[in-house]
Amino acid sequence: MTMVKVNTKVKHVGEFIRSQRSGAQMSLRKLAKLAGVSNPYLSQVERGLRRPSAEILQAIAKALRVSSQTLYVQAGMLEESPHPDVHTAVMGDPMLTEQQKQVLLQVYDSFREETGRKRRSSSKKKTAATANGKVTGTVAKKPVKKISTARSKTAARRSSKLGGRM
Repeated sequence: MTMVKVNTKVKHVGEFIRSQRSGAQMSLRKLAKLAGVSNPYLSQVERGLRRPSAEILQAIAKALRVSSQTLYVQAGMLEESPHPDVHTAVMGDPMLTEQQKQVLLQVYDSFREETGRKRRSSSKKKTAATANGKVTGTVAKKPVKKISTARSKTAARRSSKLGGRM
């Protein structure tokens, strides 16, 4: 890599960290404390004056609650994957607040759980293959009309009072 490209990446990752910190409404001091780095060092990283190591980026990512992979890509340490997973994409979006990110991920996870349950229940339904290769499903039974039991309960009470006779 050329020096210009490295400096651009360092500046870019610094801007990204600053935007994530601002979006999470976190002070520089708080982020520095959570990440285990000094205030001046983090300030220099955000301004693009220092290139943080992979370990420091991981600590910052954890403190910001974003994927460390996202920060590695921003810093030029990893190539961007063509299809990032949903969690990485949501957590890496600088335009969303921390609360919006958490809500989006909760909705996404609930959809996945619901789909998983539906798939499991549909796979439990037995299908049988016939000799000619056609697949037939289970036959649904007709619903049985429920008869009101108010009379039968009354009749049962009378029967018990009369010693089993009606």
